[in-house]
Amino acid sequence: MAAVDIDMPMETEALIHDEENLEREAEGFKEQGNAFYVKKDYSEAFNYYTKAIDASPKNASYYSNRAATLMMLCRFREALEDSQQAVRLDDCFMKGHLREGKCHLSLGNAMAASRCFQKVLELEPSNGQAQQEHKNAAAMLEYERMADFGFEKRDFRKVVYCMDRALALAAACQRFKILKAECLALLGRYPEAQSVASDILRMDSTNADALYVRGLCLYYEDCIDKAVQFFVQALRMAPDHEKARLACRNAKALKAKKEEGNQAFKDCSYDSAHQLYTEALTIDPNNIKTNAKLYCNRATAGAKLKKLEQAIEDCTSAIKLDDTYIKAYMRRAQCYMDMEQYEDAVRDYEKVYQTEKTKEHKHLLKHAQLELKKSKRKDYYKVLGIGKTATDDEIKKAYRKRALMHHPDRHSSATPEVQKDEEKKFKEVGEAFTILSDPKKKMRYDNGHDLEDDCGYGGGDFDANNIFRAFFGGQGQGGGGGGYNFESNQQNAGPGNFFFQFG
Repeated sequence: MAAVDIDMPMETEALIHDEENLEREAEGFKEQGNAFYVKKDYSEAFNYYTKAIDASPKNASYYSNRAATLMMLCRFREALEDSQQAVRLDDCFMKGHLREGKCHLSLGNAMAASRCFQKVLELEPSNGQAQQEHKNAAAMLEYERMADFGFEKRDFRKVVYCMDRALALAAACQRFKILKAECLALLGRYPEAQSVASDILRMDSTNADALYVRGLCLYYEDCIDKAVQFFVQALRMAPDHEKARLACRNAKALKAKKEEGNQAFKDCSYDSAHQLYTEALTIDPNNIKTNAKLYCNRATAGAKLKKLEQAIEDCTSAIKLDDTYIKAYMRRAQCYMDMEQYEDAVRDYEKVYQTEKTKEHKHLLKHAQLELKKSKRKDYYKVLGIGKTATDDEIKKAYRKRALMHHPDRHSSATPEVQKDEEKKFKEVGEAFTILSDPKKKMRYDNGHDLEDDCGYGGGDFDANNIFRAFFGGQGQGGGGGGYNFESNQQNAGPGNFFFQFG
């Protein structure tokens, strides 16, 4: 049977002709796009693939090619849309599914990526690229699981490690970047955390998560007013942002409680200040810098309340939180000085002076070193049982009391061991009186000079009995040669007895 020619309307022929022209034009644009892609001029390649799509909007390969270009430009969300359009046009288009999976993976959507790679493997079971990417998606899911577990256990270093590994597979995932930045902030690595958050905000200034992390860094650096501004801004962008709301509330509460404690301290209400600082410390255990200051403030209040051991513990807690906190070292050193723990005080002042070589710190270190040197000598004030500000009369009274207490004649009937011990104490009392009753020797002793030669101690020339006889005016001839009759003293112990008077 002979073929029958069909006459078509002229309009239809023209339309078909136009479509053929558009397809040829589109292919031309695609070829030009391919040429620019090979040259790595991805912006121009994008422009020509876009022209190809405009000319032939139902060609799946054009969308796929543009998706590849967008991926090279790190515009993964746009690339995802193009690759999804490609597979909508052709469900068996393997490259489209593969690129969609890669976009999902780069954006951190591991489950969606796995489904895409699985589709590719159904179309081509031996596709090595799909097999590897499928493994990468599984690895990303495992890193996410480990990170979630680590965050729950407050193992923030583990989370950072997992997020670094995940980001190596998903460089465009802001969710991973935010989690990493938050954990860096919680670890006190504020510059790193701020850098990540700032990078995100440069691309998207309304990103509530990045605003929250930026505020968190400021909050943990004790810039509470600025931190609150960022938290408020994050809540404007995302009113349901629970972490920003909690951080904002904690920041305001911490600032108010700390200021209340500071005011109480200024008003000399040290008990109240101590309690308010204690309450402030319970608000947010994660705020290392502010809590370090609160511990130091509480130590200052504790020192005013004479709770020196507790004040030292508070300073130590502050230093554990921030080992660069000079004020805490200074406060602890002063507490050590007050407790006469001079070696510990010297250690802290040395740390301070190594960090900040000021005249004040040098003076404090020298003073502590002097007190340490003095503490290693015999403490004549303790020997007489008096304070370092004792008057001449108080020194004489103390000598009289201790000399009579330890005089050998008083212990003549004791055991040889007791006699030897009391004789030693009697001699020490005489040494102490010799030094502290002489203004020049006392001044040199107080200034840390070695005065053993001044009193003859250690050279065999010092005689405590001579001091005793001189002090009591040579009265009596006790058996020890001390010039004091203990038996008659016991019988005549009235307040008017000559032997109880001072010269």
